[in-house]
Amino acid sequence: MKANKLEMMRNLGIMAHIDAGKTTVTEQILWRTGKIHKVGAVHDGDATMDFGEEESRRGITISSAATTCEWSVHDATYQVNIIDTPGHVDFTMEVERALRVLDGAVALFCAVGGVEPQSETVWRQADRYDVPRMAFINKMDRPGADFDGVLDQMRDRLGCEPLALQLPIGAGDAFVGVVDLIEARGFGWEDGQMVDVPIPEAMRPRIEGARATLIERAVETDEAMLERYLDGQDPTSQELYFALRGLTLAGEVIPVLCGAALAHIGTDLLLDAMVRYLPSPLDKGSVTSSDGALTRAPDATAPLAALAFKLVVDKFVGQLTFARVYSGTIARGDRIMNASTGKTNRVARIYRMHANRREEVEQVQAGDIAALVGLKSTHTGDTLTSEDEPILLESIDRPDPVVWLSIEPGSKADQTRLSEALAKLCAEDPSLRFMTDEQTGQAVLGGMGELQLEVIVSRLSNEFDLDAQVGRPKVSYRETITSESSHRLRFKRQNGGSGMFAEVELQVAPRPRGHGVTFEVAVKGGAVPREYHGAVEAGVMEGTQNGPRGGFELVDMHVTLVDGGYHDEDSSDLAFKIAASMALEEAVKLASPRLLEPVMRVEVTTPDEFIGDMMSDLASRRGRVQGTGVRASATIIEALVPLAQMFGYASRSRSLSQGRASYAMNLDTWDIVPESAAKSIDLAS
Repeated sequence: MKANKLEMMRNLGIMAHIDAGKTTVTEQILWRTGKIHKVGAVHDGDATMDFGEEESRRGITISSAATTCEWSVHDATYQVNIIDTPGHVDFTMEVERALRVLDGAVALFCAVGGVEPQSETVWRQADRYDVPRMAFINKMDRPGADFDGVLDQMRDRLGCEPLALQLPIGAGDAFVGVVDLIEARGFGWEDGQMVDVPIPEAMRPRIEGARATLIERAVETDEAMLERYLDGQDPTSQELYFALRGLTLAGEVIPVLCGAALAHIGTDLLLDAMVRYLPSPLDKGSVTSSDGALTRAPDATAPLAALAFKLVVDKFVGQLTFARVYSGTIARGDRIMNASTGKTNRVARIYRMHANRREEVEQVQAGDIAALVGLKSTHTGDTLTSEDEPILLESIDRPDPVVWLSIEPGSKADQTRLSEALAKLCAEDPSLRFMTDEQTGQAVLGGMGELQLEVIVSRLSNEFDLDAQVGRPKVSYRETITSESSHRLRFKRQNGGSGMFAEVELQVAPRPRGHGVTFEVAVKGGAVPREYHGAVEAGVMEGTQNGPRGGFELVDMHVTLVDGGYHDEDSSDLAFKIAASMALEEAVKLASPRLLEPVMRVEVTTPDEFIGDMMSDLASRRGRVQGTGVRASATIIEALVPLAQMFGYASRSRSLSQGRASYAMNLDTWDIVPESAAKSIDLAS
């Protein structure tokens, strides 16, 4: 692919809190670019990008969907690959893997709700992958819309520098269009088409101030332009576009636009801004191997480097592997290597995706996003590369489940079918985990929240014709220590002529939350020979899998091998591994072990008259209110609440508020369970 072709490509995502209007904006973009001829509606269940049965039924985005469209600005036509991502926290893994392969993103904010909890979560995810982004404040036609208020929240909550490129003409029922600050023109919309409108005289002072702020920020990037500006010469529109693009790509500013997608207002200018300010594959530059030793440039003639970021099991073609191609070319029939597993497969088919519709192509090149068929044993995060010049890219983080439920087939005859179905679903969504509980022998399914698991159970019934029996969701607890201790253990066993002998002394000490388990050797002399140090560490790590309080994983602990003993003939790796595991168990028992539970940051939005009831209910759930605020005539309650206490909260909050309250929650931290509450936890479950 020629460089100029890559310059005209954009790989972008749309991210936001639930109900900010992501899918509606995407529908409008597809309609404006001629990709669809009728705008679907989320509430009607016919949105193009929400094509799954569960998405249509529930009216929410569950799985990220990809599409490709074209948009022209000043006679230049751009190819825009778009991924629409979910907004619900239970499906945050979909956002994570999309951002891993995207070059830029549009962050959507509701003009009434502003920066909400999941907005902050996806913003941090974009920060982690260094994704340049711009913002679109949607729903300006809603009562309570507050453009300036959202800008303030972006500064305060996201720690970014929002730079308004537009100002709304009116708000709520009076919202009729926008003023473009660069062109100093007013735009309205009639029958979905953009038209020029006069700028209200009352807005002139505000426009002049906002435009001056924009220009001053832009001219700082170029000394010559700054000098001309100080001499009284404003920069041209093209100079402003160029300067703002540089600031956006560097992450120094967030260009902000506004509109009302459902009313067809603002999406034309949003598309213009997406191709003007967000990066091309060339802007993002080369990718680097996970060890930092190799790089691959965005060039179709370079060796292949691609990342598998999503798997979908299609009933017609089998497994679709969605991949972002960073360098090189993939053609139908090519044999490519999975650098993560070392296995090689032949590419049977290549598709460009438009939601659930497929367009078969002969090849894809650097910069493209496509779905490949024929790649067996490929998982999310695997690197696809050439056999002769391989490269291993950084994978995609997989979060640990926080909620588990028991799941059994309706009959013994369905056991194999259930296992196969769950294996396919877990391959599609890496945040799911299916396993057999060693304590109970029960099959359990883990995920990020109640809604996610509810959707999976529904899919088992609708897509796989399986009537699974599920138990009440259970929380994934962990264990840790709260004091220091040590224990010396001698392991001795005689079997006929041969024996096993190992002696170890371990010290354990607590670490800060989230710092994991570390191991250190501090043996003096040859009390434990060097060749057994690895076995001791392996025994320690194995011992952390089952804590003394309930058999949960031990975390946040430093373990030191301080002394020990050995026998010339009877000592072995196995003996030291067993001794270390047993010594750790005893040392932990002496170190005041405690249970840890996931604690959620909950944000409740409620009318004022229900504040007392809502706060009392949160307190009854061991919630700790962190503060309250006001947003668009409603009160916001922020609290930290143990996840175990949040089951059933959706129906309870509706009941307390006559259906008028809403809430969102994100995992905040893992915290020690009070002893009074720990006694009531069914540790056998």
